[in-house]
Amino acid sequence: MTTHLDANLRAARSATVIRRMLLAAAAVTAATVGVSAHASCADPRIPAQQSTQEQTDRLDLLLAPSSSEFAWKDAGERIVGTWHVVYTPDGSTTPSGEAFIQWHSDGTEWENINYPVLGGNICMGSWKMVDPRHVSRNHYGWLFNNGILAGYFNETETDEVAADGTSYSGTNTTTLYFTSGPPVVLTGTATGKRIAP
Repeated sequence: MTTHLDANLRAARSATVIRRMLLAAAAVTAATVGVSAHASCADPRIPAQQSTQEQTDRLDLLLAPSSSEFAWKDAGERIVGTWHVVYTPDGSTTPSGEAFIQWHSDGTEWENINYPVLGGNICMGSWKMVDPRHVSRNHYGWLFNNGILAGYFNETETDEVAADGTSYSGTNTTTLYFTSGPPVVLTGTATGKRIAP
Protein backbone atom coordinates (compact mmCIF):
# COMPACT_ATOMS: atom_id res chain seq x y z
CA MET A 1 0.00 0.00 0.00
CA THR A 2 1.42 3.37 -1.04
CA THR A 3 1.03 6.20 1.41
CA HIS A 4 0.90 9.91 0.74
CA LEU A 5 4.33 10.18 2.39
CA ASP A 6 5.76 7.54 0.01
CA ALA A 7 4.40 9.40 -3.00
CA ASN A 8 5.94 12.68 -1.78
CA LEU A 9 9.27 10.95 -1.15
CA ARG A 10 9.28 9.47 -4.68
CA ALA A 11 8.42 12.90 -6.18
CA ALA A 12 11.24 14.57 -4.21
CA ARG A 13 13.72 11.89 -5.31
CA SER A 14 12.58 12.27 -8.91
CA ALA A 15 13.08 16.05 -8.76
CA THR A 16 16.55 15.56 -7.28
CA VAL A 17 17.48 13.12 -10.06
CA ILE A 18 16.26 15.58 -12.72
CA ARG A 19 18.27 18.43 -11.16
CA ARG A 20 21.40 16.27 -11.04
CA MET A 21 20.90 15.22 -14.67
CA LEU A 22 20.47 18.86 -15.72
CA LEU A 23 23.60 19.97 -13.87
CA ALA A 24 25.58 17.00 -15.25
CA ALA A 25 24.42 17.77 -18.80
CA ALA A 26 25.37 21.44 -18.35
CA ALA A 27 28.79 20.49 -16.96
CA VAL A 28 29.49 18.05 -19.81
CA THR A 29 28.34 20.57 -22.40
CA ALA A 30 30.45 23.35 -20.88
CA ALA A 31 33.49 21.08 -20.68
CA THR A 32 33.20 19.77 -24.23
CA VAL A 33 31.89 22.70 -26.27
CA GLY A 34 32.31 25.71 -23.97
CA VAL A 35 29.70 27.81 -22.27
CA SER A 36 27.53 29.81 -24.62
CA ALA A 37 27.08 33.44 -23.65
CA HIS A 38 23.41 34.08 -24.14
CA ALA A 39 20.56 32.55 -22.26
CA SER A 40 17.63 34.49 -23.55
CA CYS A 41 14.51 32.42 -23.00
CA ALA A 42 16.32 29.10 -22.67
CA ASP A 43 19.55 27.45 -21.62
CA PRO A 44 21.71 27.60 -24.78
CA ARG A 45 24.37 25.45 -23.14
CA ILE A 46 22.15 22.47 -23.95
CA PRO A 47 23.01 21.52 -27.57
CA ALA A 48 19.36 20.82 -28.49
CA GLN A 49 18.54 24.43 -27.64
CA GLN A 50 21.31 26.05 -29.65
CA SER A 51 20.29 27.68 -32.91
CA THR A 52 21.84 26.88 -36.24
CA GLN A 53 22.68 29.50 -38.82
CA GLU A 54 21.03 27.34 -41.49
CA GLN A 55 17.65 27.89 -39.87
CA THR A 56 17.75 31.66 -40.18
CA ASP A 57 19.69 32.03 -43.42
CA ARG A 58 16.38 31.31 -45.12
CA LEU A 59 14.62 34.25 -43.45
CA ASP A 60 13.55 36.83 -45.97
CA LEU A 61 12.69 39.74 -43.73
CA LEU A 62 11.42 43.06 -44.92
CA LEU A 63 14.02 45.22 -43.19
CA ALA A 64 13.27 48.88 -42.74
CA PRO A 65 15.18 51.14 -45.14
CA SER A 66 17.26 54.00 -43.83
CA SER A 67 14.96 56.89 -43.15
CA SER A 68 15.03 60.51 -42.05
CA GLU A 69 11.99 59.63 -39.90
CA PHE A 70 14.31 59.13 -36.90
CA ALA A 71 16.71 62.01 -37.60
CA TRP A 72 15.71 64.18 -34.63
CA LYS A 73 14.54 61.46 -32.25
CA ASP A 74 16.40 60.09 -29.25
CA ALA A 75 17.20 56.42 -28.59
CA GLY A 76 14.01 55.98 -26.57
CA GLU A 77 11.93 56.86 -29.63
CA ARG A 78 14.16 55.09 -32.17
CA ILE A 79 14.11 51.71 -30.35
CA VAL A 80 10.31 51.30 -30.47
CA GLY A 81 9.30 48.69 -33.04
CA THR A 82 9.99 45.11 -34.13
CA TRP A 83 13.56 43.87 -34.55
CA HIS A 84 15.47 40.82 -35.76
CA VAL A 85 18.30 40.34 -33.23
CA VAL A 86 21.36 38.07 -33.34
CA TYR A 87 23.09 37.09 -30.07
CA THR A 88 26.78 36.10 -30.04
CA PRO A 89 28.72 34.83 -27.01
CA ASP A 90 31.90 36.64 -25.98
CA GLY A 91 34.91 34.94 -27.56
CA SER A 92 32.89 33.44 -30.42
CA THR A 93 31.93 34.42 -33.95
CA THR A 94 29.06 31.91 -34.05
CA PRO A 95 25.66 33.21 -32.93
CA SER A 96 23.99 31.43 -30.02
CA GLY A 97 20.50 32.51 -31.00
CA GLU A 98 18.29 34.81 -33.04
CA ALA A 99 15.14 36.50 -31.90
CA PHE A 100 12.25 38.73 -32.82
CA ILE A 101 11.96 41.48 -30.23
CA GLN A 102 9.29 44.11 -29.84
CA TRP A 103 10.28 47.23 -27.93
CA HIS A 104 7.16 49.13 -26.80
CA SER A 105 6.80 52.84 -26.14
CA ASP A 106 5.56 52.12 -22.59
CA GLY A 107 9.00 50.82 -21.55
CA THR A 108 8.26 47.10 -21.90
CA GLU A 109 9.73 44.61 -24.36
CA TRP A 110 8.87 41.08 -25.50
CA GLU A 111 11.08 38.46 -27.15
CA ASN A 112 10.59 35.22 -29.10
CA ILE A 113 13.91 33.42 -29.70
CA ASN A 114 14.65 30.47 -31.99
CA TYR A 115 15.12 27.96 -29.16
CA PRO A 116 12.88 24.90 -28.74
CA VAL A 117 9.57 25.57 -27.01
CA LEU A 118 10.22 22.89 -24.35
CA GLY A 119 13.37 24.77 -23.33
CA GLY A 120 11.51 28.08 -23.10
CA ASN A 121 11.53 30.60 -25.93
CA ILE A 122 9.34 33.50 -24.81
CA CYS A 123 10.56 36.11 -22.35
CA MET A 124 9.96 39.73 -21.45
CA GLY A 125 11.28 42.71 -19.60
CA SER A 126 11.40 46.46 -19.29
CA TRP A 127 13.70 49.08 -20.74
CA LYS A 128 14.68 52.71 -20.28
CA MET A 129 16.66 55.32 -22.14
CA VAL A 130 20.15 55.79 -20.70
CA ASP A 131 21.14 58.80 -22.82
CA PRO A 132 20.15 60.15 -26.28
CA ARG A 133 22.00 57.27 -28.04
CA HIS A 134 21.57 54.32 -25.62
CA VAL A 135 18.84 52.18 -24.09
CA SER A 136 19.13 49.56 -21.37
CA ARG A 137 16.85 46.60 -20.70
CA ASN A 138 16.24 44.31 -17.74
CA HIS A 139 14.92 41.01 -19.08
CA TYR A 140 13.58 37.82 -17.42
CA GLY A 141 12.60 34.36 -18.56
CA TRP A 142 12.07 30.84 -17.30
CA LEU A 143 14.54 28.01 -17.93
CA PHE A 144 13.11 24.59 -18.72
CA ASN A 145 14.59 21.15 -19.29
CA ASN A 146 12.24 19.27 -21.65
CA GLY A 147 9.26 21.18 -20.32
CA ILE A 148 10.21 20.85 -16.63
CA LEU A 149 11.03 24.07 -14.79
CA ALA A 150 14.80 24.23 -14.20
CA GLY A 151 15.13 27.85 -13.02
CA TYR A 152 15.05 31.35 -14.46
CA PHE A 153 17.45 33.90 -15.89
CA ASN A 154 17.99 37.64 -15.79
CA GLU A 155 19.61 39.46 -18.69
CA THR A 156 20.73 43.06 -18.63
CA GLU A 157 21.69 44.68 -21.90
CA THR A 158 22.79 48.15 -22.98
CA ASP A 159 22.40 49.02 -26.67
CA GLU A 160 23.42 51.91 -28.90
CA VAL A 161 20.65 52.71 -31.38
CA ALA A 162 21.79 53.95 -34.81
CA ALA A 163 20.87 57.54 -35.67
CA ASP A 164 18.76 56.37 -38.63
CA GLY A 165 16.79 53.98 -36.37
CA THR A 166 17.41 50.87 -38.49
CA SER A 167 19.91 49.02 -36.30
CA TYR A 168 21.34 48.69 -32.81
CA SER A 169 24.18 46.87 -31.10
CA GLY A 170 25.21 46.30 -27.52
CA THR A 171 26.49 44.05 -24.79
CA ASN A 172 24.62 41.81 -22.38
CA THR A 173 25.19 39.94 -19.15
CA THR A 174 22.97 36.98 -18.36
CA THR A 175 22.75 35.23 -15.00
CA LEU A 176 21.21 31.75 -14.94
CA TYR A 177 19.56 30.77 -11.66
CA PHE A 178 18.96 27.02 -11.61
CA THR A 179 16.69 25.35 -9.06
CA SER A 180 19.85 23.87 -7.56
CA GLY A 181 23.49 24.85 -7.88
CA PRO A 182 25.22 28.21 -8.06
CA PRO A 183 24.26 30.93 -10.55
CA VAL A 184 26.07 30.95 -13.90
CA VAL A 185 27.05 34.30 -15.46
CA LEU A 186 27.39 34.63 -19.24
CA THR A 187 28.29 37.64 -21.42
CA GLY A 188 27.88 38.44 -25.09
CA THR A 189 26.70 40.89 -27.73
CA ALA A 190 23.46 41.67 -29.52
CA THR A 191 22.97 43.20 -32.97
CA GLY A 192 19.52 44.18 -34.17
CA LYS A 193 17.99 45.19 -37.51
CA ARG A 194 14.60 46.89 -37.63
CA ILE A 195 11.80 45.00 -39.40
CA ALA A 196 9.57 47.24 -41.49
CA PRO A 197 5.95 47.64 -40.29
